[in-house]
Amino acid sequence: MSRLLYFDCFSGISGDMTLGALLDAGLPLDELKRALGSLAVAGYDITTKRVLRAGVSATQFVVDEHDAPGTSRDAPRTSHQHTHDHGHTHSHNHDPDDSHGHSHEHPHRSLPEIFTLIDGSALSPAGRDRAKQLFQRLAEVEASIHQMPIDQVHLHEVGALDSIIDIVGAVFALEWFGADRIEASALNVGGGMVETAHGHFPVPAPATVKLLGDAPIYGGTVQKELVTPTGALIVSSYAASFGPIPPMTVERVGYGAGGRDFPSTPNVLRVLVGQAAVVAQGQSPAVAGSPAVDAGRAHGDRVTVIECEIDDMNPQIFGVAMDRLYGAGALEVFYVAAQMKKNRPGTLLTVVAPPALRSALADIIFRETTTIGLRYYEVDRECLQREMVSVETPLGAVRFKVAWRDGRIVNAVPEFEDCARLASAKNLSVKDVQALAVKAYRP
Repeated sequence: MSRLLYFDCFSGISGDMTLGALLDAGLPLDELKRALGSLAVAGYDITTKRVLRAGVSATQFVVDEHDAPGTSRDAPRTSHQHTHDHGHTHSHNHDPDDSHGHSHEHPHRSLPEIFTLIDGSALSPAGRDRAKQLFQRLAEVEASIHQMPIDQVHLHEVGALDSIIDIVGAVFALEWFGADRIEASALNVGGGMVETAHGHFPVPAPATVKLLGDAPIYGGTVQKELVTPTGALIVSSYAASFGPIPPMTVERVGYGAGGRDFPSTPNVLRVLVGQAAVVAQGQSPAVAGSPAVDAGRAHGDRVTVIECEIDDMNPQIFGVAMDRLYGAGALEVFYVAAQMKKNRPGTLLTVVAPPALRSALADIIFRETTTIGLRYYEVDRECLQREMVSVETPLGAVRFKVAWRDGRIVNAVPEFEDCARLASAKNLSVKDVQALAVKAYRP
């Protein structure tokens, strides 16, 4: 059975609502602080608070910047930053009654500066590549909208502190949950007009429209901006498909609050985390996952396998291609030595991915490698149920990936990145830290 995460965007989505929902669903705040602290960016604190939105209890993710005492993301923003959350504007001047954002100016960083921060972070290699890809995409969208070179998008559009926190935080959080597949609902974008430095624009704003691409959207009764560029970036980059809640068993639910409290609709992003339920042909989803049905079949899902052989490429490029593929959402990427025609030694590249990502990953393979052809096919796969748990050790917290089958734990492995980080900090070998972590783990 594969692990599934579903974004329910009935009241839109933004960067801080995403983090609020994932924290509400179980992401430890201390783990998120550690990941963001590794960016070596000073001048802010992050906190959470419980709030009510139309009677629904939710977690609000708050960034307090030291240069503006007493302000938080609940105050109006006057400049269009990409993490305007339901009422945030865009670094273009904002609606004066907006209930999010800062009214002061922020330092803004260029794309290379952001990449340098990410390269020095504690994100996994795949996470660092994914974060840079998200910022690259956001900068490209802004450059195309404003008809300027990408190196001149400097980057109140992209480089504000809260944008960095939201995007890097979301990459870390979604990696922490370890979902095999991410899906999302159609997005309620709200309505009305948004005030920017370039004039009044109808909702959704230009960057939001371009980022959402072919994702399904609709307007609601709330006449405010409900989907922000950062939210659009996150959901369009991670969701393999859009539609109603798929058959699943829900293990965790998280509600992330926007800044306003609308009387008619809870201003929250809902996240559902659980196991995908396999529905047999002709079977009602209502009974999928029941013991009587599950007893006779495997737990799994469909994936696409993409393959090609390469015998004429600089070997230094293989690592770059792998990072790009993982960054674009591939589930597995691996290389196998192959003896090819004309008795040439070569390499078989295999990519396993959600079927919805096949076209995008094929584009990366053609762009980053020397192959002139590939093949693909869909297969079933079977996966153990699994989740990430945090274990306290004498050296600090270590995340474990715990896997089980039929209610019985069959594997529990400490995360290598956590062990390597503690080993470096404590001047110990990684294998010693791993042994301490295993000893501290209690099922």
